[in-house]
Amino acid sequence: MEQTKTIFSKARAIVPGIITAALVFGPSKMTITSRLGADYGYSMLWVVVLAIFFMMVFTSMGARTGAVSNLSLLTQIRKKWGNKITLLIGIGVFLVTTSFQAGNSVGVGIAVAEATNTPVWFWIVLFNLLGIGLLFFRSFYKTLERLMIALVALMLFSFITTLFFVKPSAADVVTGLVPNIPKGSAGLLIAFIASCFSIVGAFYQSYLEQENRATGLATGKSKSSTGILLLGVMSAVVIICAAAVLHPQGKSVNSAAEMSGVLAPLFGSYAANLFLAGLFGASFSSLIGNATVGGSLLGDALGMGSKLNSKAVKGLIALVMISGASIALIFGKLPLELIIFAQSVTIFLVPLIGFAMYAVANDASIMGERVNSLFYKIAGAVGLLLLTGLAVWNFYQLVF
Repeated sequence: MEQTKTIFSKARAIVPGIITAALVFGPSKMTITSRLGADYGYSMLWVVVLAIFFMMVFTSMGARTGAVSNLSLLTQIRKKWGNKITLLIGIGVFLVTTSFQAGNSVGVGIAVAEATNTPVWFWIVLFNLLGIGLLFFRSFYKTLERLMIALVALMLFSFITTLFFVKPSAADVVTGLVPNIPKGSAGLLIAFIASCFSIVGAFYQSYLEQENRATGLATGKSKSSTGILLLGVMSAVVIICAAAVLHPQGKSVNSAAEMSGVLAPLFGSYAANLFLAGLFGASFSSLIGNATVGGSLLGDALGMGSKLNSKAVKGLIALVMISGASIALIFGKLPLELIIFAQSVTIFLVPLIGFAMYAVANDASIMGERVNSLFYKIAGAVGLLLLTGLAVWNFYQLVF
């Protein structure tokens, strides 16, 4: 009996990392990974390893800060630097998540509409209403974790089964793990790193750990890393599928849904629908997870707390969903102006969040025995340089 309880506790301990992976792996991430494989074949697989490494480093910091204290990460930041920085992070994350929520709504709508030949708008409305309906469950966190586990399982099944259909070259996969930057690939490479090395997702890991701590589970790197490794597996599999199917034909894609259209004539509707099922899992998990991050961090920044069963936090989560769905229905896609706005906010926000996480995780008075080791101090500093470099590149792209 005791052994069964221990196994169950260990299984439950990986859930926050799985939720983080599910909210990071959205439709925009699928589009970027599909394009990487379509445009450059297997040659960019190495970048998955790089991005996942730094994501694991910062997710571990988030996990440990959530495991050692009853105070939220934003509360720790408020104590160190005051309300202005805390509000900047909370409001900034809310604006960015709201801006990109339209893409999640469109993604979930297209995934079902393509498979059923029905209007996209109907599914956008339906799944956003379903998402808001989940907020009324008595324990929203338990509902969230079960949903995310199911959606990650759906994505893994869909993509790995698609992999068997396309029969990739094992030798080319291995070669793709050797660092190589093809001509003209810099923009897409940086976009992938920025989307996979999600500092906001790593930051929110702290909150997920605190929600999970109510079960008596103390989690850390070894637990949170499991979900992030799954994120890497899903990213790599989509790149491999696109490299095996699209690259030999010289075809590119502008959205993840186009990938299913290419699969259909080659392997039949079953393969195409499998990929669409994966797109649905990615879109719906991000639709729920993205809104949860934006609503709960804004609630914490405003002093309302961040607990997912709080009525105020649920209201803010619903606001993100409603705003994203409205943008999707009015414009039919994510407007370019909103993409630029979200990028401009992210430019200044991401390095700030990364530095704040790093500073808290290095503070022995907060972290105690779980303060950053020398490895995490060095790897974290390199990660901050990478985040700053991405921010500078984004600024250059927007201005020039």
